[in-house]
Amino acid sequence: MKKILAITILALLALGANAQLPKVYNDDIDPMEQIDKALVQARQQGKFVICQVGGNWCPWCLRFAKFITDDEEIEQVVDENFVYAHVSYNPHSTTNESRDKAMLKRLGNPGRFGYPVFVVLGSDGNVIHIQDSSYLEEGKGYNKEKVLRFFNNWTPKAVGAE
Repeated sequence: MKKILAITILALLALGANAQLPKVYNDDIDPMEQIDKALVQARQQGKFVICQVGGNWCPWCLRFAKFITDDEEIEQVVDENFVYAHVSYNPHSTTNESRDKAMLKRLGNPGRFGYPVFVVLGSDGNVIHIQDSSYLEEGKGYNKEKVLRFFNNWTPKAVGAE
């Protein structure tokens, strides 16, 4: 009985911790339009687009969003080089199935890596890199060095787009 109670309490604490993370995905936005708008902005600013595909249902997605905004160095690299889009997708939903399939196809079918998954788009809208987030993880969070390496390796300057 004590074991069941302890497991229940731990599960509730874990749910509570994720509930405190800010929700960054907007399910009401058409992801194709969101990507198009980000590309227009990226072209105007000489940046690339990063689509963080996932959803508010995904604790790792929310942790990553908080991780990169809580670190000034990472946030600066992102702000200087990318238009960042939290592209909402729920693999368990069939509500917008055809739209979601089209969006995933456009982004190179990144779901095979799990969520979150990061898709770097050049200013022309072509996929130039898909990043599996598991390579950026450390323990129950993310590794700053690995995250910075990912972002720095895919800036317009790094890939010779400047």
